[in-house]
Amino acid sequence: MTEFRHRHTAHCENGATINLLGHHGLELSEAMAFGLGGGLFFAYLPFIKVGPIPLTSFRCLPGQIFGRATKTLGVKIRSVTYRDEERAMRELDALVDAGTPVGLQTGIFWLPYFPPALRFHFNAHNLVVYGREGDDYLVSDPVVDRPVRCSRADLRTARFAKGVLAPKGRAYWIDQVPANPPLLPAVRQGIRLVAGRMRGIPLPFFGTRGISLLARRLPGWPHRNGPVKAGHALAGIIRMQEEIGTGGAGFRYLYAAFLAEVARRWPAPGLAERADRLGLIGDQWRDFAAEAARVCKGR
Repeated sequence: MTEFRHRHTAHCENGATINLLGHHGLELSEAMAFGLGGGLFFAYLPFIKVGPIPLTSFRCLPGQIFGRATKTLGVKIRSVTYRDEERAMRELDALVDAGTPVGLQTGIFWLPYFPPALRFHFNAHNLVVYGREGDDYLVSDPVVDRPVRCSRADLRTARFAKGVLAPKGRAYWIDQVPANPPLLPAVRQGIRLVAGRMRGIPLPFFGTRGISLLARRLPGWPHRNGPVKAGHALAGIIRMQEEIGTGGAGFRYLYAAFLAEVARRWPAPGLAERADRLGLIGDQWRDFAAEAARVCKGR
């Protein structure tokens, strides 16, 4: 069995990233991994529906945090998807038996160690398998406070869950970490990426333009769609913001922590103040979610 240190984090992909990197000797905070991965984003896409609800996202696409953070640090990784379920499980067995922890994208609904009330059909949940005993895999799920076990049958089902963002057995692991990763250049690159995407995309659906578009359209929803459908759409925003890993307020707090850590390690004019301001923006998003929930409940 591989010795593996489990770290409990606020978000699954950040946690899988720092746990895999930490196993290979590169220690990062969750906030640093999130910042290097350029995780902060916003998109309002009314022409794409999740069920009947327009898509709103508060983060980058699943998988990009791990991919970008490792790329900017010069870490060599492998990432594969599968059509053959049995082959996917055989190759996972071979890797963990050889002592290589493996990150997996899964459907959270099919993971039995989550209480039923916390299961929903979200297919971009990340975890790390670091060993196995018999038919049980030893799992480091970053949003759980301790390592857990998952049976072979349940993990196979979770890896090949169907629907939006179907994981297709996706597995990823680290081949090599450089002796002196370029952390400061990676930090600069991560900040430029987020700034460019939040302010520089010349379309009305993304970044700050997307936030403004949603703010303009939201008050008219009851008139256009009726109060019931408007309430469902509003609840959809809250769910995407606070419940299923897209990180509305929480990701703003994480990015604020990233900027504050950068300001402590490499002081730059105004950076600490921007971290404080982003924390207040996170407070505003959380206040919006609380007020929206009252509206949905008729309060």
